[in-house]
Amino acid sequence: MSGVAITSLLGVVAATAVVPGMSSAPFEPETVVEQLGSVKAEIQDASDLPFVFHERILPGDTVQTIFKRIGANDQEAVDALNQPAGLAAQRQLRAGRSLLAVVHRDGRIASLSLPLSGTDNRFTIERTDAGIRVNSAEAEAAEIHVEMRNGEIRQTLFGATDAAGIPDSIASKLAEIFGTEIDFSSDLRRGDRFNVVYEAIYDRGISVRAGRILAAEFVNQGKSHTVLLHRDSDGTDAYYTPDGRGLNQAFLRYPLEFSRISSNFGGRVHPILNTWRAHTGTDFAAASGTPVKAASNGVVEFVGTQRGYGNIIVLQHRDRYESAYGHLSAFVSGLRKGAHVRQGDVIGYVGSTGWATGPHLHYEIRLNGVPNDPMKIALPTAHPLEKQALTAFKRDTQTLVDRLALLNHTTVARAD
Repeated sequence: MSGVAITSLLGVVAATAVVPGMSSAPFEPETVVEQLGSVKAEIQDASDLPFVFHERILPGDTVQTIFKRIGANDQEAVDALNQPAGLAAQRQLRAGRSLLAVVHRDGRIASLSLPLSGTDNRFTIERTDAGIRVNSAEAEAAEIHVEMRNGEIRQTLFGATDAAGIPDSIASKLAEIFGTEIDFSSDLRRGDRFNVVYEAIYDRGISVRAGRILAAEFVNQGKSHTVLLHRDSDGTDAYYTPDGRGLNQAFLRYPLEFSRISSNFGGRVHPILNTWRAHTGTDFAAASGTPVKAASNGVVEFVGTQRGYGNIIVLQHRDRYESAYGHLSAFVSGLRKGAHVRQGDVIGYVGSTGWATGPHLHYEIRLNGVPNDPMKIALPTAHPLEKQALTAFKRDTQTLVDRLALLNHTTVARAD
């Protein structure tokens, strides 16, 4: 047998050996000494290895704030990002998505990969011997994992989802899905709880963004609201209650990522005209450029400019309902009168056009042409699934129901 004793990692290796077949009588071991200078050099080289950052984009983030957070100081990389393609990528930064950065110890960028809005493609820069190389390419095949989380409201929805490790995009989607039944600006109570099952997209073993919500339950003031994702016969995804009542054709009370209400429906002193006037909608404070979504399936009735509304879109829905979206900074390219839109489609972007003192969305719901309070009006519900479709729905969503039951079981176990 043989044995090896390392007396110094950076100095020498001392080894003793016993020749096979030799007697067990005492003997003088032979000491073998080998200098490990090459090992020392490799360890010193390892100190130059760069840092890898998997960073979630925060609300209001810019490349400058991200560079500061990851300790990057690289004017050459900044110059590359300030070229047209890089500027376009910067305008597409969205909170909740993830970027990947490799940074040398001296602050130079080895590589940076930014997510592009509305697509799985990414904009990347990479340092080579010839300098910074820019590339905008399709993402490599990603893995989809199913995440299961739950939480409890202590103060706000986003505070609770942050505490549960849930991405902001999923929190916003929760508010959107349940917004037809829960007013998140006034109905939340301490102790309300939620369960959510959603997709997490992984790229080379790293979570890069969240996908769809597959199932969710929200218990608000003791009443449980549950939704399950199901693919309709026409190939589109839609949310249904466990008894087969669809939600996708109901109206969204929040036609943009959940934000603060800055002005309610009703009379008020107009901030520009300084006179008492009726306020025929609800105003949502949001940053300029925030995407605005269609509140329900419908047809574009008007897209253009109307006096105090500025840039406005009016959609015609079933059962004599209309929705209007005012003060927009821009419309989605190609949107025109007569175009069909589905609930959740982005139709425009928050702005401050018309009679507005700052960026916000003015949102109206009209019934028979008369404006109603979007936060209080009884909105139409979708038609339930018919018998044959309901049977297929219950069969296909049973696994999701089981996952929600498991989350409820873990919540009860923690409480005990």
